[in-house]
Amino acid sequence: MLAIRLPAEVENRLEALAQATGRTKTFYAREAILEHLDDLEDLYLAEQRLIDIRAGKTQTIPLEEVMKRYGLEG
Repeated sequence: MLAIRLPAEVENRLEALAQATGRTKTFYAREAILEHLDDLEDLYLAEQRLIDIRAGKTQTIPLEEVMKRYGLEG
């Protein structure tokens, strides 16, 4: 179970969409979350990796080395 507070404008738009389509607000909220969750996870992971690189906790590998390692040299 999840309860969220939305700005009135967003709540009104969601309500109007639900009424116009015969679906529930919950349906559209779930769809929006599922659609964007991968992007949010990717962003968080990238930010964490950048922090680790800057702190010296993670090393980078040059693209040329990766290409060579996997036989993708051009």
